[in-house]
Amino acid sequence: MKFLIENIWLIGIALISGGALLWPSLRQRGNTVSLLQATQLINQNKALILDVREPAEFQAGHLRDARNIPLKELPNRLGELEKFKSRTVIAVCQNGSASAKAVAQLRKAGFAEAASLGGGIAAWQAQGLPLIK
Repeated sequence: MKFLIENIWLIGIALISGGALLWPSLRQRGNTVSLLQATQLINQNKALILDVREPAEFQAGHLRDARNIPLKELPNRLGELEKFKSRTVIAVCQNGSASAKAVAQLRKAGFAEAASLGGGIAAWQAQGLPLIK
């Protein structure tokens, strides 16, 4: 007990540091799909792939049957996706950060099954999965 009292500040700092390290993974829970989950959904035609990168990046290589709507244009072009509200929408970007923003916008617009591809195109390529050019 004496140890805890004498080192309360160190223990507090350790707990805060641990929480700060865990926060990003806890925050993304439920909003991302793994590469395996995405591949299964794509192969079963159960998901719409929404690539939110710029057109030049999209042309360099994208997932099969992906639609390209850059993140900055997404709020104005949500009407194009209305018919897909009942399907899973997988947002894709280069590394997963922009697609997380897209998922937030999609969920606000009523897309309950919107998720981000964990790791983005970079993780897809790192696993040797195919891209369409």
